[in-house]
Amino acid sequence: MPIVGIFVLAKYENQINVFSDFLDELPDSAEPVWILGQCYDVKTEKSNLLSDISSRLWFTYRKKFSPIGGTGPSSDAGWGCMLRCGQMILAQALVCQHLGREWRWHPESKHPAEYHRILNCFLDKKDSCYSIHQMAQMGVGEGKSVGEWYGPNTVAQVLKKLAVFDDWNSLAVYVSMDNTVVIEDIKKQCQKAGPDSRPCAGACGWGEFSGVSSSSPFRPLSHAHSYISPSWRPLLLLVPLRLGINNINPVYIQALKECFKIPQSCGVLGGKPNLAYYFIGLIGEELIYLDPHTTQSALDAEQGSYVDDLGYHCQRSPHRMKITSLDPSVALGFFCKTEEDFDSWCDLVQKVGLLLRLRCDLQLMFFIFNIFQSTLKEVLKKRNLRMFELVEKHPSHWPPFVPPTKPEVQTTGAEFIESTDKLFESEEEFEILNV
Repeated sequence: MPIVGIFVLAKYENQINVFSDFLDELPDSAEPVWILGQCYDVKTEKSNLLSDISSRLWFTYRKKFSPIGGTGPSSDAGWGCMLRCGQMILAQALVCQHLGREWRWHPESKHPAEYHRILNCFLDKKDSCYSIHQMAQMGVGEGKSVGEWYGPNTVAQVLKKLAVFDDWNSLAVYVSMDNTVVIEDIKKQCQKAGPDSRPCAGACGWGEFSGVSSSSPFRPLSHAHSYISPSWRPLLLLVPLRLGINNINPVYIQALKECFKIPQSCGVLGGKPNLAYYFIGLIGEELIYLDPHTTQSALDAEQGSYVDDLGYHCQRSPHRMKITSLDPSVALGFFCKTEEDFDSWCDLVQKVGLLLRLRCDLQLMFFIFNIFQSTLKEVLKKRNLRMFELVEKHPSHWPPFVPPTKPEVQTTGAEFIESTDKLFESEEEFEILNV
């Protein structure tokens, strides 16, 4: 590893940076800060805002874990940043499912067993259901060799496949196709009758599960202790999109911003050329994100034990980037714990679509009445369009929808996949988003 890389890693491992300079790095603006569906005023709600950001689970590059596939890489530095972002968006869904969106992490507090059980799902071990080992090797089925760069869509497909082996969370991961979300298909995947509908012990489990018990213009999301119908599985909805050719098309920016205001928001997978980030919010024209490009040593913890979690929460100042710098390949994430949450999400998406069309119509009217002050080309550049379609019925020209199920052979197939000897030793190796 280069000297610079060693210095950066040593600085991280020996010093915890706090949010002391947070306000200096955010613009002095009256605009609200949105974090995963919750709204904050920077001037009056600083501590609540910082607590929310630091409570998100933060997964970064790791080194010195057991080689993937037995002979493959023992570090994901340089190639695994989109996989780590995928872990973060899934972990956010699990936190909302078991602890609730209002749950907050404090470094010196005792946290419920469910929290540590969630962390165990992501330990860098081959038997953790969402470990870097499982994700990298499941990606082989998506045409990606171990150690190869991933894009948002590939990670979404990997999460969908791995979720069927996770009996404890019993999470339904739906990945949209052709920029279209089909309500009928989602309800078919999430509605499940019978005794198998309730969570049980599994690959991520410790035994039987026991439940644990802001400001937004939308209807609030269900709390962790709310009743869950045995016929509905919690839903992580992922919508892979391409919002432009080489750069994000400005017509989609307003719709993207609205996604962070919906209470079901679970963040966005994406980045900019060469880098993958997990976007959790916005302020004005800038996105707020968690950056996985820090290398830590893999945690040596026994499966099912309490986890030393200090390295799983980012306590440094949040990163920001201009929304116009975003790579057009993204995957939107939404979590719906109950069927009521999903119905509410559908209503909100339709309302946002109506608002965007209304804004576009008003802009065209503005052009008509101010023909000498503007041009049609300029007006069309400023219009707002929806990013995806929401339809009630499964399109007749599509193949029949078959919900993902666990195969008869009780394995993810990870141990049978031949791995690569490709190994990155430096953080200076960068990841290119798959376009």
